[in-house]
Parts: sequence; structure tokens; C-alpha cells
Amino acid sequence: MSASAADVERVTELLGRAPRADFEVVVRSQGGEPAVIRNAPLLGDGTPMPTRYWLVAPGLVRAVSRLEADGGVRSAAATVDPDELAAAHAQYAAEREAALPDGWTGPQPFGGVGGTRRGVKCLHAHYAWFLAGGSDPVGRWVDERIDARPDEERP
Repeated sequence: MSASAADVERVTELLGRAPRADFEVVVRSQGGEPAVIRNAPLLGDGTPMPTRYWLVAPGLVRAVSRLEADGGVRSAAATVDPDELAAAHAQYAAEREAALPDGWTGPQPFGGVGGTRRGVKCLHAHYAWFLAGGSDPVGRWVDERIDARPDEERP
């Protein structure tokens, strides 16, 4: 898993800091800008990285942040089917664990979406995975509610 030098530079600009893990861009805007990155399951020093998918498109981040500020985490948790959410967490964790190096015996990443074992913690993480093709009911819920997706950031 490795991003191009141009992607590393752009994602560093978008995050306002250097990425902590190796990553690849898995969703791009219509204009080719990184929208979602997929992180390696481990940092360079072997520390687990629980957040596999990360939303980096500024307009999408702002739109999801507004939804969170308006009580979106609580609303999503109360609205989505708990069994479907539990299945999403299990699928996310299984995918991340499958990406661990063969024979890895060090610390393991934990939880499901964004490191959460159950429920909803971060709408950004759910939405990022949804955009990357994950079967995430919270990401779908977010997608139905955000009203500001600039055309240049649309995947």
C-alpha cells in the first residue's frame, strides 16, 4: 500500500499534517482530488491504526462536521438498524485485520468503524467507508442528509 508522492503531498495539505500511516487514495473527486484514503492497519512503528478509511475532501469534511454538530451521531445511532450496524463493524474489522502482515504477532487494531466496538462514534469514518464501497448503514444515513457536496468533490 503506497500513495504517490503527489498524493502524499496533497493529503498532507488537506490534513494540515503528515499522514501517520501508509495509505492509498481509494476515492477521488470528479476532478481527481483525494476524497477518501485507506490507511494501513499499522503505523510504521507497529502501533495499531484502527481507522482504516479517512475522509479528506474539505467540503465533505465540513458537511459531515455540520451534521455531527447538529446531533448527527445521536440521531444516526437512534435511526439505523442495530443489527446492520453490528454487521458493518464486524465487516470493517475483518477487512482491516486481513490487511495485517502475515504472521503479525504484535498489538492488534481494535473495534470496527473508526475503532468503535459498537454504536456510532464518528460520522466521518462511517461516511468515508461508505464512499469507498463499504456496506455501512451510518454512511448511507449521512449520504442521505448532507446537503453540500461541491461538484468538484463529488466522487
